[in-house]
Amino acid sequence: VIMIPFRIGHGYDIHRIAPDRPMVLGGVTFDVPFGLDGHSDADALTHAICDALLGAAGLPDIGHHFPNTDPAFAGIDSQILLQRVAADLKARGWTIGNIDASLIAEKPKIQPVLEEMRQKLAASAGIEPSQVGLKATTNEGAGSIGRGEAIAAHAVALIFRK
Repeated sequence: VIMIPFRIGHGYDIHRIAPDRPMVLGGVTFDVPFGLDGHSDADALTHAICDALLGAAGLPDIGHHFPNTDPAFAGIDSQILLQRVAADLKARGWTIGNIDASLIAEKPKIQPVLEEMRQKLAASAGIEPSQVGLKATTNEGAGSIGRGEAIAAHAVALIFRK
């Protein structure tokens, strides 16, 4: 096995919009009459970040670690999942260097809460807020995201061994 001191991972997640569910993104709950469909709290941003970290470590994806067939994860706060992923990486000797993520949504408006998201995600990952980059964009009306039917997120993460 070749020991590489730095590794990069990519994560992607998408969830359909669902009525009468809480909208949680990056650990922040929005006051809107719709949310995202999913087994957990369906926080697509946090799920993409978990997958980026897991991928960087060469581990299976979030669905393997927290399957949607397990009732223990029904409605779970995705920040708990991120805390567990970060702890698993730390136990394996990895340190999180940084996380960079993009959220793609027509609504709700993300910009006003990006800093709150950064703070929550950093705390859950056990890193400083300066190690988390966040951006929000729309899909300019194109595709399912552009029609307001879904929200997606991409994330990359750098991990290293001390």
